[in-house]
Amino acid sequence: MTRFDRRRAERGSALGNLITVLLLLGLIGLGVYLWLGQQSGRERTSPSTDARTDAPADGAEDSAQADGAAPEPIEPVVGTPALEAAAAYVPRDGVVQIDISEYAGYGGLIVANGGLEPSPDSFFAREYGFQVRISMSESETWSPLNNGRLAATATMTDVLAVLGRQFEAVIPVQVGYSRGADMVVVDRGIPSVNALAGKVLAASQFNESEFFIRYLAQEAGVPIAVLRDLDSRAPPGALGLVFYEDAFVACDAYERELARPRPRLQGCVGWTPRTEEVVQASNGAAKVLVSNKNLLVVADVLAVNKGFAKAQPAVVGGLVHGLLEGNRRLRDQPDEHVALVARAFGWTPAEAREELARVHLANLPENLAFFSGTIDSAGSFGGIFQSSVLAYGSVIKNPADPARFADTTHLDALAKKGLYADQKIAIAPIRSTAQGALEGDPLLSKDIRFFFEPNSSILDKKAPQNLEYLDTIKRFLQVSPGSTVLLRGHVDNLRVPEFREQGGEQLVKSMALKAMELSRQRALAVSEALRERHKDLDAPRIEVVGRGWEEPAGSDSDKNRRVEVQWFTLE
Repeated sequence: MTRFDRRRAERGSALGNLITVLLLLGLIGLGVYLWLGQQSGRERTSPSTDARTDAPADGAEDSAQADGAAPEPIEPVVGTPALEAAAAYVPRDGVVQIDISEYAGYGGLIVANGGLEPSPDSFFAREYGFQVRISMSESETWSPLNNGRLAATATMTDVLAVLGRQFEAVIPVQVGYSRGADMVVVDRGIPSVNALAGKVLAASQFNESEFFIRYLAQEAGVPIAVLRDLDSRAPPGALGLVFYEDAFVACDAYERELARPRPRLQGCVGWTPRTEEVVQASNGAAKVLVSNKNLLVVADVLAVNKGFAKAQPAVVGGLVHGLLEGNRRLRDQPDEHVALVARAFGWTPAEAREELARVHLANLPENLAFFSGTIDSAGSFGGIFQSSVLAYGSVIKNPADPARFADTTHLDALAKKGLYADQKIAIAPIRSTAQGALEGDPLLSKDIRFFFEPNSSILDKKAPQNLEYLDTIKRFLQVSPGSTVLLRGHVDNLRVPEFREQGGEQLVKSMALKAMELSRQRALAVSEALRERHKDLDAPRIEVVGRGWEEPAGSDSDKNRRVEVQWFTLE
């Protein structure tokens, strides 16, 4: 069950609702009849019994009902999902089968096809001579694609790292980015991802829900511990994840726990509209810690059966062209196409517009930058893939290379023809308020020990780690348009007792000012080196401050010689 199937399930049919009401009325009448009979029997057998004697303790009945209705965690999958054996897809009667889920990001494909059913008037039929049937399912379709029962399916970039070499598929095009549909909801008092250490969140396994929180925790240096039930606790310093059937159920579980005197969950990871409903129903006890509105690491792609792609390259080229053309029409003339998307998904036009507002439909130059890694305002294909490998850690035993999947042949061909030459990369931050990025708490912080020449603020150019750390900071800014990093310089406090012995508090104060300036100069050196290495970075997005020895990370002086990177994102 994914983002919108719960909404569809809740609607039901008018006839079903009527039947349900009649059955409920009948059951209520039967219950009243039996209760009256029991009351009459009680009066005959024990007229002097005090009613409070048999009553449960205050709240016990409510607790029993709540516990009985609470969702149960599922047994987590150990390792990665196993797929059916690979086989090539073969079209039937010139019709190509593609599967999607109920998500507005796939609206461009629907527009290009003129709906869900095969049509001789579709872009695919008129331009390339084949037709497309689009099915919608809320279960994972990796095995049907792998086994040759589907030509293509929509999926996320991060899951490719999890599926690895068993997944015989090629990725010829990016569909777009999710922008605001995915959220981490936590207890009101939790200020950042770092503060999730020691907490337990509800999530669902092997989808954007799990990847989103794993990505954030990995960047914050908080290890993940998968727990089997709510009575298990995370190891010290780790974030515990309990998995449920899907992300909506995970949100249901957190909402139920909020009503307990001692909640066993401190948050959930899911998607709209359920995440927002949990916050609204919490009476201020819960909040959205972060969404992916300005954190573009959930990227949808079209996965094509590898055998089919090899046998029918012209058809795959047509799918790529049609998807980009549908995206263009939906982006440029939404009023003309929203109704078609709404009908396909069973939404109202207003619902379709609301869901489309949480999507960035990718164009041709964005696709080329996405696969080449040159996009500077969102996650790239290789960057998200490798981030997924790091985030899942030991779950992925033998990681594949992202080049195994990516195939830009058809994108390059469209660019060579000069198609969509007027399109530009148009990803920009979404600002909800005018508040400055550094006025609140950072989303997360990360301590990095840069290497400097002795007793100076000059970066050691012989230390290869320094370049890796600079790229780490750059990735923060890349995947989140409008985000800002604050570089907080620190020095060690090892010599403070020596200064105090030599000159008392006056010398300590004097040396503290020098330490403050040295730490600032070191943070500034990192900022300058970052802009020198990545010249496309916008300088105002990098701020520096020196903290001297005022905020030691512990007794280890090496760890105290560090630059703390605080990442502020827009919400």
